[in-house]
Amino acid sequence: MSWLNKLGFGVRNPTDSPVDSSSDSSMAKGPDDDVPAPGQMFAQFGAGCFWGVELAFQRVPGVTKTEAGYSQGYLHNPTYQDVCSGTTNHSEVVRVQYDPKECSYETLLDVFWARHDPTTLNRQGNDVGTQYRSGIYFYTPEREKEALESRDKQQKLLNRKIITEILLAKKFYSAEEYHQQYLENGGRFGSKQSADKGCNDPIRCYG
Repeated sequence: MSWLNKLGFGVRNPTDSPVDSSSDSSMAKGPDDDVPAPGQMFAQFGAGCFWGVELAFQRVPGVTKTEAGYSQGYLHNPTYQDVCSGTTNHSEVVRVQYDPKECSYETLLDVFWARHDPTTLNRQGNDVGTQYRSGIYFYTPEREKEALESRDKQQKLLNRKIITEILLAKKFYSAEEYHQQYLENGGRFGSKQSADKGCNDPIRCYG
């Protein structure tokens, strides 16, 4: 996604200084206290570039909303450029809102594992950097337990060690508007990809 950097998306003015007060840092490192819609639950996943990850979750029956964003970092209100600098510790994540009556957390975990390689450190394909690390970010102790059990089950299927981090979901910062539903809206090349529930068309990562 480095081509976006060259176009200036998300770049701070050189005269601006990132907000770095202790209160802002504490906020960034605090738990995600946003509230899902009634009867819904949140989940956060980091599995490389959030464009393809978001589309994969959009297609899951029972998922009612997805957002591309940044989490697990130290900077309050980070921009895409801040995150790509590798200095804020943010991960590119997708926050999934889902109806637990229609979609189990186990289903979301299955999509997560199938979407990426959880054995590569800070890398997915050609995307390299700490923001592309593999992570499951839980909201409750019950979801933590499920995530750990799912990881152990997945590890038995692989011959390399899974390095996915499993941590409490921290403050979620929605990414810039042009990142949202990026592939559904046409992606880099203007070719829209289906977000229909149950669609299994191959996902073209950049459009």
